[in-house]
Amino acid sequence: MKNAITELEELTLNSASKSFLKETAKWTYFLSIMGFIFVGLMVIFSFFAGVIFNNLPNMEQMPFDIGPVMTVTYLIFAVIYFFPILYLYQFSVKMRKALQSKGDEDLALALEKLKSHYKFVGVFTIIIISIYLLFFVLGIAGAAFFA
Repeated sequence: MKNAITELEELTLNSASKSFLKETAKWTYFLSIMGFIFVGLMVIFSFFAGVIFNNLPNMEQMPFDIGPVMTVTYLIFAVIYFFPILYLYQFSVKMRKALQSKGDEDLALALEKLKSHYKFVGVFTIIIISIYLLFFVLGIAGAAFFA
């Protein structure tokens, strides 16, 4: 096992690998900036969501005020989306620095942020799939109960 670790520590990047990482850093920077803009728009929209949803024609039939619920919902989604975007941004900045300085520490930090991004997205995906499955099971149980 020690041999495998030693081999990994001697890993070097050729010019093609560096080029791919540089291009990846550019695209992740672009996507993260667009993500921050999107999150900002979500936050702004959340403050107007209450007014918009309360003024919809069929909202008088709701037993509660939907406006604050939608505002809080949009703010929660903005917070959730903020973190993977932040990790993506940090990866792009640290990867650029690593490619300029040619430092192994900077490269490790950049890859750590990329790992954090995908770990967050993976866990979030598992949570969403679990919620869908729960709703599916509850729907079937409700249909069987009321049939």
